[in-house]
Amino acid sequence: MGEWGFLSSLLDAVQEHSPMVGRFWLVVMLLFRILVLATVGSDVFEDEQEEFVCNTQQPGCKPVCYDAAFPISHYRFLVFHVVVLSAPAALFVIFAVHQAAKPGHGGAPGQRARRLQPFYVGSVVVRIAAELGFLLGQALLYGFRVQPLFVCRRRPCPHRVDCFVSRPTEKTVFIHFYFVVGLVSALLSLAELAHLLHKGPPARPGCCHRPQERGLAPGQPTGSAGEPHCPPARGDLTV
Repeated sequence: MGEWGFLSSLLDAVQEHSPMVGRFWLVVMLLFRILVLATVGSDVFEDEQEEFVCNTQQPGCKPVCYDAAFPISHYRFLVFHVVVLSAPAALFVIFAVHQAAKPGHGGAPGQRARRLQPFYVGSVVVRIAAELGFLLGQALLYGFRVQPLFVCRRRPCPHRVDCFVSRPTEKTVFIHFYFVVGLVSALLSLAELAHLLHKGPPARPGCCHRPQERGLAPGQPTGSAGEPHCPPARGDLTV
C-alpha cells in the first residue's frame, strides 16, 4: 500500500476545507476505494491475463482475443478512476497552500474560506462529472457481469475460438461492489454541492447593515431601531 500513501495524505488534507458531508465522501474514498483496491483488487485481477485461456495454439490469437474481451484491464481502469477522482481535491489543496503562503493572503479563517470557496465548489463539480463519467464508462465497457466464456472471431484466429476467464463470479461481485460504492460517492458529492450552494458565500467581516426602520415597539429604546444589525456568518467551509 506504500504507493497509495501520498494520495491518501493529499485527500486527508481536504477535510480541513470540507463540510461534514464532504468528510463522509472522504471516508468512502479512503476506506471503500483506495483501501479495498490496494488490498483486495490487486489479488482479484492479478491473474486476469495469465489465466485467460483460449482453445487454440495459433500465435497471436490469445492476445487479440484478450484485447477484445477487456479493452482496458479492470484493475487499471479502477486505479485510473481513483486517480482522476482525487485530482480535483489534490489540486485544490495545492492551490490553498499556495494562497496561504502568499504575503498578505493570510487573514482570518473566515476571509480565507471566502476566497477559497469558489475554487472548492469548482473541484466538487469536476469530481461529480468524473464520477458520473466513470460510472457510465464502467457500464459500457464491462457491463455488470464477467462472463466465464468469451467467443472470439478476430484475426489471426483461424476460426471461432472459445476463451475462458478465471474466477468470473468473484470478479462480478467485486464489480458490483465497486459500482455501488461509486453511486454512493456520487450521491455524497451531489449532496455536498447542494449544501455549498445553499449555504452561499461567506459574509464579509464588518458588513453590518441597518435594518429598515418600522417604528418602535412599546418599551423599545429610541436608538435601537437604527443600530447596525450583523447577521451570523454562514461562509465557513466547515460545518
